Formats: sequence, C-alpha cells, structure tokens
Amino acid sequence: MKAGEVRDMTTDELKDKLIQLKKEQFNLRFQKASGQLEKTARIGEVRRDIARVKTILGEKNAQSAN
Repeated sequence: MKAGEVRDMTTDELKDKLIQLKKEQFNLRFQKASGQLEKTARIGEVRRDIARVKTILGEKNAQSAN
C-alpha cells in the first residue's frame, strides 16, 4: 500500500482499513508463534501499513480541527 492510496481514502475507510490491518497483524503473529508463517517479511509490511494509516488519520484529524 502506498501513501497516495491511503490519502485518497475517507476517514471511515481509514478506520476500517486500520481494523483490518490489526487483525492481519494478530493472525501473522499467531502463525509465527505456531511455526506456520512462511512470509516473515509480511509482518514488517503490515506494521508499516498500520503506521501509514495512523499517520494519515492524524493528519486528517489535525486538518479538520483547524
């Protein structure tokens, strides 16, 4: 996911995406703990995607506050 794609989303879409990414992160951690995770790099990708979404949500909230 690229930052440009995230910026085009509405606040509600971003919140839904954040929930979806957190569920995926939980599932990946569970797979890692049980030894079933094949793509270990996906954990880092999901973490960065969560950070992108949170950053842009913060920016949108700051813009709406002004």
